[in-house]
Amino acid sequence: MTKIVFAAISPHPPLLLPNVGSPEDKAEVKNTISALEKLGKNLKEKNPEKIIISSPHLDWGFNVPLHFLAKIFKGEIKTFLTGLESPDFWFKKGEKLSKEINRDPTPVNAYALIASGDMSHCLKEDGPYGFHSDGPKFDKALIEALKEKDITTILKLDELYPQAGECGLRSFCFLLGILEGSNIGWCPEILSYQGPFGVGYLVANFKLE
Repeated sequence: MTKIVFAAISPHPPLLLPNVGSPEDKAEVKNTISALEKLGKNLKEKNPEKIIISSPHLDWGFNVPLHFLAKIFKGEIKTFLTGLESPDFWFKKGEKLSKEINRDPTPVNAYALIASGDMSHCLKEDGPYGFHSDGPKFDKALIEALKEKDITTILKLDELYPQAGECGLRSFCFLLGILEGSNIGWCPEILSYQGPFGVGYLVANFKLE
């Protein structure tokens, strides 16, 4: 019986926070905010004892998802900062962590997994990195590969689209490694994808068996 009851992908732009983004900004990403609020309710219902959250950043990378998903969470939060190693490295790191989870004496159904990260930063000319065709291609390919549970393709996306300017791939692969290593059934559900400011924001829930 698995100890993982919740898993999700969350974007982390600071403008989602109440004291950062303007009303106009928030209107542009209302679908993203609604999806994150839905995830937050889902996590609360699952009532995990521990949260494992991965992110490529030490600042808003953790703060933004936790604002929506764990506002009143009182349990343990363990953070993992994903470095520049290959996506395959982080996938295997997740697989290894899954074995530690299985050895954890905490009661069954204790863990929630959150992979924090943004998609391409090259979706628009006026975006943070300008436009590059790899940007929208990367985002589309990642979403399609997630739907198909095509991990082989996901692990190669940085090679296929090296100029995508993404930041979340390794964080996502870390989560996928934990799920795969845990030998539980999972099915991704894309709740929202937006890129109004030149950066892709993906919100995804993983239905777990």
